[in-house]
Amino acid sequence: MQPHPVPLRILHISTRLILGGSQENTVLSCEGQARLGHRVHLAFGPIYGPEGSLLARIERFNLRCRAGEERTESGGEVCPIVTHTVPHLVREVSLSADRRCSRELRDLISRLSPDIVHTHSSKAGILGRCAAHAVLARATPHAFRVGRASPRIIHTIHGPPFMPVEGPPMKRLKTRLTNYAYTLAERYAARRCDAIVSVADAMTRLFRSRRIGRPSQYITVYSGMETDTFLHAPPGEDRDATRADLGLAPDDLVIGTVARLAEHKGHDDLLDALADDLKANPSWKLLWVGDGWWRGRLIDKARALGLSVHEADAAPPPTGPRLAGASPPATAAQVVLTGLVPPEAVPPLIRAMDVLAHPSYREGLPRTVPQALLCGVCPVATDVDGAGEVCRDMETGRLVPPADPTRLREAVRWCAENPVARQALAVRGRAECAERFSARRMVADLEKVYAGVPVGPR
Repeated sequence: MQPHPVPLRILHISTRLILGGSQENTVLSCEGQARLGHRVHLAFGPIYGPEGSLLARIERFNLRCRAGEERTESGGEVCPIVTHTVPHLVREVSLSADRRCSRELRDLISRLSPDIVHTHSSKAGILGRCAAHAVLARATPHAFRVGRASPRIIHTIHGPPFMPVEGPPMKRLKTRLTNYAYTLAERYAARRCDAIVSVADAMTRLFRSRRIGRPSQYITVYSGMETDTFLHAPPGEDRDATRADLGLAPDDLVIGTVARLAEHKGHDDLLDALADDLKANPSWKLLWVGDGWWRGRLIDKARALGLSVHEADAAPPPTGPRLAGASPPATAAQVVLTGLVPPEAVPPLIRAMDVLAHPSYREGLPRTVPQALLCGVCPVATDVDGAGEVCRDMETGRLVPPADPTRLREAVRWCAENPVARQALAVRGRAECAERFSARRMVADLEKVYAGVPVGPR
């Protein structure tokens, strides 16, 4: 892509800059837009907790910009991404904090006078769109830079804010009321933006089923990723090398997940589905990549089911000398946890898997599913939201109903019993995902959205 003829000032607003799919999407958008010559700002709330942070990646990008290592395609300088911490932008609903956050966002938008305000996810999306609309609606033309088109407000739906209705009656009632409140808030915010970007067609269908926004506002731009890092394994990061580092044997059947250890990610279903098979087949291993608030509870459950657990990030260093080039001993544990890993460690960990399991209850478009296909690994995913747009049953993976351990078990067993057919599904999906999910294409499509130009078929 060529640098933009008229650089824009773009303000992205995201709730939390943790290690997650929507945050990675946002950071890749910021980097790609900076390389096009735009002046990019990124605002986010305080970063804390076991989920990690992408702030270090932005800081490395900015160091390369200042050193002249990042250049536009025409050889021009790339400006660093300017970051802003919004003190009261928090995930939880809090009338006091939300009121203060709205004021902080209005002050930031007034000070920056952006050409584009691009919000991400529900909380930042609702507060950010309302703040941007309030500032832009009362601004005079002279408040913004001369010669520019009217500023635009864009929102991306990375995943649904609506929770599954489940559990006892009182919990179900509370969930329904919360979902209704979010529906009203999303309708209100949709009237205060120009375009709504969905990371999957399923997100558009879900939001329109709740009468949120106008049909003409919606456009699908699939979540981009650095596809080359998944397509091509550098030395020392192939399947066998990564398995050796983890203590997994070459002939183990490794069923992996890449997800926060948190509610609605489906780790409980995976344990319920596969506990007996794991005990009956010592070579079957669960590899959990990620960390989260539910880690301790999930480990306790695995052990209560009679499964041995190895926490790779908590393992003590070896007590004796090891020969140069020697592999660590294979683990006998049936559940292996890596803990929190940086994004660059994810591709080799996926390559170490035979099956990528994604039994989530809610997603926008699960990035780990196309990432698995790019690595040549067959996914088994639950049919929620946008998962079926990538993982089509018996075409590019196995697709099962959510909250159904029996069907999940059957799909994993099929993968174990049919390695050739399993690999054929992965090969077909790999070819489809290579272009469809490139960060370069995502950034190019966002350029069209910002300009109000229709995005071509995906």
